Amino acid sequence: MPRDEGFHEYVMNDVFGDMPGIVSRAMFGGWGIYKNGKIFAIITDGELYFKVGDSNRADYEKRGSKPFVYAMPNGKKTTMSYWLLPEEIMEDREQLEIWIEKAVRANTKDRKSASKKKK
Repeated sequence: MPRDEGFHEYVMNDVFGDMPGIVSRAMFGGWGIYKNGKIFAIITDGELYFKVGDSNRADYEKRGSKPFVYAMPNGKKTTMSYWLLPEEIMEDREQLEIWIEKAVRANTKDRKSASKKKK
């Protein structure tokens, strides 16, 4: 599926607007969204997904959100730790900033946990 350039522009210009430190990079069929060098969100298939971990999963579950799932070439489905950002959060600047920080922290905790497991 081709990238949805219009949705990407909307997210970067209107949703994140003038928030400092937020940039996007093209990846696979969409974009990775970073804050101060740490990925916290992805845009794929015209949807915005935020990084979720144990510390913020309940926020998404309460709002009926679902994780991003994609099919591998062999047909196996893979569930990622990125969940669809609820529309009401996308439209509430104050809440959005809180959810961004939680997503950045979730990514940081996942990386620390992975490092400990490798040792």
